[in-house]
Amino acid sequence: MAEELSLRERKKRETRQRIADVAMGLFMLRGFEKVTVADVAEAADVSVNTVFNYFPTKEDLFFDRQDAAVQSLGRVVADRRPGESAVRAVRRDFHAALDERDWRYGITGGSPDFSRMVNESPALVARMRQMGDLREEYLARVLAEETDAGPDDPTPRLVAAQLVALTRVVAGEFLRRRLAGESLQTVLPPVRAAADRGFDLVESGVGAYAVKDPPPA
Repeated sequence: MAEELSLRERKKRETRQRIADVAMGLFMLRGFEKVTVADVAEAADVSVNTVFNYFPTKEDLFFDRQDAAVQSLGRVVADRRPGESAVRAVRRDFHAALDERDWRYGITGGSPDFSRMVNESPALVARMRQMGDLREEYLARVLAEETDAGPDDPTPRLVAAQLVALTRVVAGEFLRRRLAGESLQTVLPPVRAAADRGFDLVESGVGAYAVKDPPPA
């Protein structure tokens, strides 16, 4: 029974990913606004109802990794190393993402095309802003849990706002340079330096916040 359930879940994940991949291909080809859910269903060889079972809205099809994006900073902080602060953990993860060319901070080779599609659609622009707010709220909740902050303590929200703003501004600088025609290899060093300046500033204020206790001896 457990094996059957596992197989069923794996097939569901595969179907979801296939639908999302087909949808993104259509969005890149025609533009988000010109693609309907029916178009996606036909191209993916599934029913419209099946698409909606996995993705309640067309925006969810575009941002198919929304949950991972919203929770990423919170997870980095929750999984920080013993003796590591929240800011230091995010700094380490940010540099790792650059080294790995990972998408989680929006600094990838495909970012310019992705950004153009978003900016051409008011619905996607609104969803992107909502995701930023959700990311900040999620990180604030994690910080509050990790520091046992009371409901009236604004510190977790203040720290979360600084970290989310820092990563957003640096990602914006990366995108600005890429849209201006600079190559990925040329852009990464100054973007990395800008991130370090930002992290230095944040650490000077809240660098000792949410330091994880070492394990008991």
